Amino acid sequence: MTLSDKILDLAIQIQQIAAPTFAEGQRGEFVRDLFIQENLEDVSMDSLGNVYARLPGKLKKARALIVSAHLDTVFPLSINLQIKKEAGKVFGPGIGDNSIAVASLFGIVWALRERGIQLKHDLWLVANVGEEGLGDLRGMRGVVERFGADDLGYLVLEGLALGHVYHRAIGVRRYRITARTRGGHSWSDYGQPSAVHELAALVTQLTSISLPREPRTTMNVGTIHGGTGVNVLAAEAKCELDLRSEAPAVLARLVSQVEDVLIHWSHEGVKIQAEVIGERPAGEISAQHDFVKLAIRCVQEQGIDAALTAGSTDANIPLSQNIPAVVLGITTGGGAHTVEEYVDVEPIERGMESVVRFVELAGELNS
Repeated sequence: MTLSDKILDLAIQIQQIAAPTFAEGQRGEFVRDLFIQENLEDVSMDSLGNVYARLPGKLKKARALIVSAHLDTVFPLSINLQIKKEAGKVFGPGIGDNSIAVASLFGIVWALRERGIQLKHDLWLVANVGEEGLGDLRGMRGVVERFGADDLGYLVLEGLALGHVYHRAIGVRRYRITARTRGGHSWSDYGQPSAVHELAALVTQLTSISLPREPRTTMNVGTIHGGTGVNVLAAEAKCELDLRSEAPAVLARLVSQVEDVLIHWSHEGVKIQAEVIGERPAGEISAQHDFVKLAIRCVQEQGIDAALTAGSTDANIPLSQNIPAVVLGITTGGGAHTVEEYVDVEPIERGMESVVRFVELAGELNS
Protein backbone atom coordinates (compact mmCIF):
# COMPACT_ATOMS: atom_id res chain seq x y z
CA MET A 1 0.00 0.00 0.00
CA THR A 2 1.40 3.40 -1.00
CA LEU A 3 1.60 6.34 1.37
CA SER A 4 -1.29 7.99 -0.48
CA ASP A 5 -3.38 4.84 -0.12
CA LYS A 6 -2.71 4.71 3.62
CA ILE A 7 -3.62 8.37 4.06
CA LEU A 8 -6.83 8.01 2.07
CA ASP A 9 -7.79 4.86 3.99
CA LEU A 10 -7.27 6.66 7.30
CA ALA A 11 -9.12 9.73 6.02
CA ILE A 12 -12.18 7.56 5.35
CA GLN A 13 -11.98 6.08 8.87
CA ILE A 14 -11.85 9.61 10.31
CA GLN A 15 -14.66 10.82 8.04
CA GLN A 16 -16.90 8.02 9.29
CA ILE A 17 -16.83 9.53 12.80
CA ALA A 18 -19.27 12.45 12.91
CA ALA A 19 -17.65 15.59 14.29
CA PRO A 20 -19.90 18.68 14.19
CA THR A 21 -18.39 21.80 15.70
CA PHE A 22 -18.73 21.54 19.51
CA ALA A 23 -19.12 17.73 19.24
CA GLU A 24 -15.69 16.60 18.05
CA GLY A 25 -14.99 14.42 21.08
CA GLN A 26 -15.29 10.96 19.56
CA ARG A 27 -13.15 11.87 16.57
CA GLY A 28 -10.60 13.51 18.87
CA GLU A 29 -10.35 10.39 21.00
CA PHE A 30 -9.83 8.29 17.86
CA VAL A 31 -6.95 10.54 16.77
CA ARG A 32 -5.46 10.55 20.27
CA ASP A 33 -5.45 6.74 20.35
CA LEU A 34 -3.72 6.66 16.95
CA PHE A 35 -1.06 9.12 18.18
CA ILE A 36 -0.39 6.73 21.06
CA GLN A 37 -0.20 3.75 18.68
CA GLU A 38 2.40 5.64 16.65
CA ASN A 39 4.55 5.92 19.80
CA LEU A 40 4.59 9.70 19.64
CA GLU A 41 5.51 11.62 22.77
CA ASP A 42 3.51 13.95 25.02
CA VAL A 43 0.17 12.80 23.63
CA SER A 44 -2.64 14.69 25.34
CA MET A 45 -6.06 16.24 24.94
CA ASP A 46 -6.77 19.65 26.46
CA SER A 47 -10.00 20.91 28.03
CA LEU A 48 -11.23 22.23 24.67
CA GLY A 49 -10.76 18.88 22.93
CA ASN A 50 -7.59 19.71 21.00
CA VAL A 51 -5.32 16.67 20.60
CA TYR A 52 -1.52 17.02 20.74
CA ALA A 53 1.46 14.80 20.00
CA ARG A 54 5.19 15.47 19.64
CA LEU A 55 7.74 13.91 17.32
CA PRO A 56 11.05 14.83 18.97
CA GLY A 57 13.90 16.36 16.99
CA LYS A 58 17.65 15.94 17.36
CA LEU A 59 18.40 19.41 18.74
CA LYS A 60 16.92 20.24 22.14
CA LYS A 61 17.17 24.01 21.71
CA ALA A 62 15.77 24.17 18.18
CA ARG A 63 12.44 25.94 17.84
CA ALA A 64 9.52 23.61 17.19
CA LEU A 65 7.17 23.56 14.21
CA ILE A 66 3.46 23.17 14.88
CA VAL A 67 1.39 21.41 12.20
CA SER A 68 -2.38 21.46 12.69
CA ALA A 69 -5.57 20.23 11.06
CA HIS A 70 -9.08 20.89 12.35
CA LEU A 71 -11.26 18.02 13.47
CA ASP A 72 -14.71 19.55 13.06
CA THR A 73 -17.09 19.56 10.13
CA VAL A 74 -20.12 21.65 9.18
CA PHE A 75 -22.42 18.62 9.17
CA PRO A 76 -24.83 17.58 11.97
CA LEU A 77 -24.66 14.26 13.78
CA SER A 78 -27.59 13.02 11.71
CA ILE A 79 -25.80 13.36 8.35
CA ASN A 80 -25.39 10.25 6.20
CA LEU A 81 -21.61 9.73 6.02
CA GLN A 82 -21.70 7.10 3.27
CA ILE A 83 -18.59 7.06 1.06
CA LYS A 84 -18.75 6.67 -2.71
CA LYS A 85 -15.77 6.04 -5.00
CA GLU A 86 -15.78 6.68 -8.71
CA ALA A 87 -13.45 7.88 -11.50
CA GLY A 88 -10.51 8.87 -9.35
CA LYS A 89 -12.64 10.62 -6.76
CA VAL A 90 -13.86 9.78 -3.27
CA PHE A 91 -17.17 11.37 -2.24
CA GLY A 92 -18.35 11.87 1.33
CA PRO A 93 -19.39 14.73 3.62
CA GLY A 94 -16.26 16.11 5.29
CA ILE A 95 -13.80 13.88 3.41
CA GLY A 96 -11.93 16.88 2.08
CA ASP A 97 -12.74 19.40 4.78
CA ASN A 98 -11.02 18.21 6.76
CA SER A 99 -10.62 14.42 7.20
CA ILE A 100 -7.88 14.07 4.58
CA ALA A 101 -5.87 16.80 6.34
CA VAL A 102 -6.22 15.15 9.75
CA ALA A 103 -5.05 11.87 8.22
CA SER A 104 -2.08 13.73 6.74
CA LEU A 105 -0.79 14.47 10.23
CA PHE A 106 -0.03 10.76 10.38
CA GLY A 107 1.18 10.75 6.78
CA ILE A 108 3.94 13.16 7.80
CA VAL A 109 5.12 10.78 10.51
CA TRP A 110 4.95 7.75 8.22
CA ALA A 111 6.90 9.49 5.45
CA LEU A 112 9.65 10.74 7.77
CA ARG A 113 10.09 7.31 9.33
CA GLU A 114 10.04 5.44 6.02
CA ARG A 115 12.81 7.70 4.75
CA GLY A 116 14.85 7.52 7.94
CA ILE A 117 14.62 11.29 8.44
CA GLN A 118 15.01 12.65 11.95
CA LEU A 119 14.18 16.31 12.12
CA LYS A 120 16.46 18.76 13.88
CA HIS A 121 13.44 20.44 15.44
CA ASP A 122 10.55 19.07 17.48
CA LEU A 123 7.40 18.58 15.45
CA TRP A 124 4.10 19.13 17.23
CA LEU A 125 1.06 17.59 15.57
CA VAL A 126 -2.28 19.08 16.57
CA ALA A 127 -5.82 18.02 15.69
CA ASN A 128 -7.87 20.97 16.86
CA VAL A 129 -11.54 21.75 17.39
CA GLY A 130 -13.75 24.70 16.59
CA GLU A 131 -12.62 25.86 13.15
CA GLU A 132 -15.96 25.78 11.40
CA GLY A 133 -18.95 28.10 11.78
CA LEU A 134 -19.61 29.38 15.27
CA GLY A 135 -16.61 27.52 16.64
CA ASP A 136 -14.93 30.91 16.16
CA LEU A 137 -11.46 29.29 16.00
CA ARG A 138 -11.67 28.49 19.71
CA GLY A 139 -9.47 25.43 19.30
CA MET A 140 -6.65 27.31 17.60
CA ARG A 141 -6.93 30.11 20.13
CA GLY A 142 -6.15 27.50 22.78
CA VAL A 143 -3.29 26.05 20.73
CA VAL A 144 -1.60 29.42 20.25
CA GLU A 145 -2.11 30.27 23.91
CA ARG A 146 -0.32 27.03 24.81
CA PHE A 147 2.69 27.46 22.52
CA GLY A 148 3.04 31.23 22.43
CA ALA A 149 5.31 32.97 19.93
CA ASP A 150 8.66 31.29 20.54
CA ASP A 151 8.39 28.46 18.02
CA LEU A 152 9.12 28.42 14.28
CA GLY A 153 5.48 28.93 13.48
CA TYR A 154 2.41 27.12 12.19
CA LEU A 155 1.68 25.00 9.17
CA VAL A 156 -2.10 24.66 8.90
CA LEU A 157 -3.41 21.84 6.71
CA GLU A 158 -6.62 22.17 4.71
CA GLY A 159 -7.71 19.17 2.69
CA LEU A 160 -8.88 20.87 -0.50
CA ALA A 161 -6.38 23.74 -0.79
CA LEU A 162 -3.65 22.17 -2.94
CA GLY A 163 -2.03 24.81 -5.13
CA HIS A 164 -2.83 27.64 -2.73
CA VAL A 165 -0.54 29.16 -0.12
CA TYR A 166 -2.53 31.16 2.41
CA HIS A 167 -0.46 33.83 4.14
CA ARG A 168 -3.14 36.48 4.71
CA ALA A 169 -6.07 36.11 7.11
CA ILE A 170 -9.44 37.62 6.27
CA GLY A 171 -11.09 39.43 9.17
CA VAL A 172 -14.62 38.28 10.05
CA ARG A 173 -17.37 39.68 12.30
CA ARG A 174 -20.62 37.77 12.81
CA TYR A 175 -23.89 38.83 14.42
CA ARG A 176 -27.13 37.22 15.46
CA ILE A 177 -29.87 39.83 14.97
CA THR A 178 -33.25 39.43 16.66
CA ALA A 179 -36.40 41.43 15.93
CA ARG A 180 -39.19 41.37 18.53
CA THR A 181 -42.74 42.72 18.38
CA ARG A 182 -46.01 42.13 20.21
CA GLY A 183 -47.22 39.91 17.37
CA GLY A 184 -50.85 39.16 16.67
CA HIS A 185 -53.38 37.93 14.11
CA SER A 186 -52.67 38.64 10.45
CA TRP A 187 -56.26 39.90 9.92
CA SER A 188 -57.57 41.39 13.14
CA ASP A 189 -54.23 42.93 14.12
CA TYR A 190 -53.19 43.97 10.63
CA GLY A 191 -51.20 47.17 10.70
CA GLN A 192 -49.30 46.18 13.81
CA PRO A 193 -45.60 45.39 13.28
CA SER A 194 -44.46 41.88 12.39
CA ALA A 195 -40.97 40.75 13.45
CA VAL A 196 -40.56 38.94 10.10
CA HIS A 197 -41.46 42.07 8.12
CA GLU A 198 -39.18 44.23 10.25
CA LEU A 199 -36.27 41.85 9.93
CA ALA A 200 -36.77 41.53 6.17
CA ALA A 201 -36.74 45.32 5.81
CA LEU A 202 -33.67 45.56 8.04
CA VAL A 203 -31.80 42.99 5.96
CA THR A 204 -32.75 44.85 2.79
CA GLN A 205 -31.28 48.06 4.19
CA LEU A 206 -28.11 46.33 5.40
CA THR A 207 -27.49 44.65 2.06
CA SER A 208 -27.88 47.97 0.28
CA ILE A 209 -24.64 49.19 1.90
CA SER A 210 -22.06 49.64 -0.85
CA LEU A 211 -19.04 47.34 -0.49
CA PRO A 212 -15.67 47.83 -2.16
CA ARG A 213 -14.36 45.28 -4.63
CA GLU A 214 -10.79 46.11 -3.57
CA PRO A 215 -9.96 45.19 -0.92
CA ARG A 216 -12.47 42.38 -1.27
CA THR A 217 -15.27 42.83 1.27
CA THR A 218 -18.44 40.76 1.65
CA MET A 219 -21.72 40.66 3.56
CA ASN A 220 -23.97 37.61 3.85
CA VAL A 221 -27.16 36.77 5.72
CA GLY A 222 -26.67 33.04 6.11
CA THR A 223 -29.77 32.09 8.11
CA ILE A 224 -33.15 33.68 8.72
CA HIS A 225 -36.12 32.28 10.59
CA GLY A 226 -39.06 33.27 12.74
CA GLY A 227 -42.81 33.30 13.12
CA THR A 228 -45.19 30.53 14.11
CA GLY A 229 -47.80 30.40 11.33
CA VAL A 230 -48.90 31.78 7.99
CA ASN A 231 -51.71 33.80 9.57
CA VAL A 232 -49.68 35.14 12.50
CA LEU A 233 -47.89 38.47 12.85
CA ALA A 234 -44.53 37.15 14.02
CA ALA A 235 -43.48 38.14 17.51
CA GLU A 236 -39.86 37.16 16.91
CA ALA A 237 -37.51 36.61 13.98
CA LYS A 238 -33.76 36.07 13.82
CA CYS A 239 -30.99 36.10 11.26
CA GLU A 240 -27.24 35.56 11.26
CA LEU A 241 -25.02 38.07 9.49
CA ASP A 242 -21.46 37.48 8.27
CA LEU A 243 -19.13 40.41 7.45
CA ARG A 244 -15.66 39.90 5.93
CA SER A 245 -12.84 41.97 4.50
CA GLU A 246 -9.22 41.54 3.53
CA ALA A 247 -8.48 44.93 5.15
CA PRO A 248 -9.04 45.42 8.90
CA ALA A 249 -9.79 49.14 8.45
CA VAL A 250 -12.45 48.42 5.83
CA LEU A 251 -14.04 45.75 8.03
CA ALA A 252 -14.08 48.19 10.94
CA ARG A 253 -15.83 50.78 8.77
CA LEU A 254 -18.41 48.23 7.61
CA VAL A 255 -19.02 47.13 11.19
CA SER A 256 -19.64 50.76 12.14
CA GLN A 257 -22.13 51.20 9.28
CA VAL A 258 -24.00 48.01 10.18
CA GLU A 259 -24.16 48.85 13.87
CA ASP A 260 -25.42 52.35 13.07
CA VAL A 261 -28.34 50.82 11.18
CA LEU A 262 -29.03 48.37 14.01
CA ILE A 263 -28.93 51.03 16.73
CA HIS A 264 -31.39 53.32 14.95
CA TRP A 265 -33.82 50.68 13.68
CA SER A 266 -35.85 50.09 16.85
CA HIS A 267 -39.10 52.11 17.04
CA GLU A 268 -42.48 51.90 18.74
CA GLY A 269 -43.53 48.29 19.01
CA VAL A 270 -40.27 46.97 17.53
CA LYS A 271 -37.10 46.03 19.36
CA ILE A 272 -33.91 45.04 17.57
CA GLN A 273 -31.18 43.21 19.46
CA ALA A 274 -27.80 42.21 18.01
CA GLU A 275 -25.11 40.07 19.57
CA VAL A 276 -21.64 39.29 18.25
CA ILE A 277 -21.41 35.53 17.75
CA GLY A 278 -18.05 35.33 16.00
CA GLU A 279 -14.93 37.34 15.42
CA ARG A 280 -11.94 36.14 13.43
CA PRO A 281 -9.02 38.57 13.54
CA ALA A 282 -7.16 39.57 10.41
CA GLY A 283 -3.40 39.37 9.94
CA GLU A 284 -0.71 38.50 7.43
CA ILE A 285 2.93 37.84 6.81
CA SER A 286 4.80 39.23 3.83
CA ALA A 287 5.02 37.25 0.61
CA GLN A 288 8.77 37.58 1.12
CA HIS A 289 8.71 35.89 4.53
CA ASP A 290 10.82 32.73 4.74
CA PHE A 291 7.73 30.67 5.64
CA VAL A 292 5.90 31.81 2.52
CA LYS A 293 8.89 31.35 0.23
CA LEU A 294 9.45 27.85 1.62
CA ALA A 295 5.79 26.94 1.11
CA ILE A 296 5.88 28.16 -2.50
CA ARG A 297 9.10 26.24 -3.13
CA CYS A 298 7.69 23.00 -1.72
CA VAL A 299 4.52 23.23 -3.82
CA GLN A 300 6.37 24.17 -7.01
CA GLU A 301 8.82 21.27 -6.56
CA GLN A 302 5.82 19.01 -7.21
CA GLY A 303 5.10 20.67 -10.53
CA ILE A 304 2.15 22.60 -9.12
CA ASP A 305 1.58 26.32 -9.53
CA ALA A 306 1.49 28.02 -6.12
CA ALA A 307 -1.03 30.85 -5.81
CA LEU A 308 -0.68 33.23 -2.88
CA THR A 309 -4.07 33.89 -1.34
CA ALA A 310 -6.08 35.00 1.68
CA GLY A 311 -8.64 33.04 3.65
CA SER A 312 -10.48 32.58 6.91
CA THR A 313 -8.78 29.60 8.54
CA ASP A 314 -7.12 28.54 11.77
CA ALA A 315 -4.10 30.52 10.58
CA ASN A 316 -6.01 33.72 11.44
CA ILE A 317 -5.06 33.32 15.09
CA PRO A 318 -1.26 33.10 14.81
CA LEU A 319 -1.17 35.59 11.92
CA SER A 320 -3.15 38.13 13.95
CA GLN A 321 -0.45 37.86 16.63
CA ASN A 322 2.41 38.28 14.15
CA ILE A 323 3.36 34.61 14.48
CA PRO A 324 4.48 33.04 11.16
CA ALA A 325 1.81 30.78 9.68
CA VAL A 326 0.87 29.42 6.28
CA VAL A 327 -1.85 27.12 5.02
CA LEU A 328 -1.13 24.29 2.57
CA GLY A 329 -3.50 21.82 0.96
CA ILE A 330 -3.34 18.06 0.56
CA THR A 331 -5.31 17.59 -2.64
CA THR A 332 -7.93 19.09 -4.90
CA GLY A 333 -11.64 18.37 -4.97
CA GLY A 334 -14.99 20.09 -4.78
CA GLY A 335 -18.38 20.37 -3.14
CA ALA A 336 -16.95 21.54 0.18
CA HIS A 337 -19.61 21.89 2.90
CA THR A 338 -22.15 19.92 0.83
CA VAL A 339 -23.17 16.27 0.85
CA GLU A 340 -21.52 15.95 -2.59
CA GLU A 341 -18.07 16.87 -1.24
CA TYR A 342 -15.22 14.93 -2.83
CA VAL A 343 -11.45 14.66 -3.03
CA ASP A 344 -9.35 13.86 -6.08
CA VAL A 345 -7.17 10.82 -5.39
CA GLU A 346 -4.26 11.35 -7.79
CA PRO A 347 -2.98 14.69 -6.38
CA ILE A 348 -2.73 13.37 -2.80
CA GLU A 349 0.78 12.06 -3.42
CA ARG A 350 2.12 15.41 -4.60
CA GLY A 351 0.25 17.38 -1.97
CA MET A 352 1.58 15.14 0.75
CA GLU A 353 5.12 15.39 -0.62
CA SER A 354 4.96 19.21 -0.54
CA VAL A 355 3.87 19.11 3.11
CA VAL A 356 6.58 16.63 4.11
CA ARG A 357 9.21 18.74 2.37
CA PHE A 358 8.01 21.83 4.22
CA VAL A 359 8.24 20.03 7.56
CA GLU A 360 11.71 18.71 6.74
CA LEU A 361 13.12 22.00 5.42
CA ALA A 362 11.58 24.23 8.08
CA GLY A 363 14.51 23.27 10.29
CA GLU A 364 16.72 25.46 8.11
CA LEU A 365 14.78 28.47 9.44
CA ASN A 366 16.14 27.81 12.93
CA SER A 367 19.54 29.18 11.96
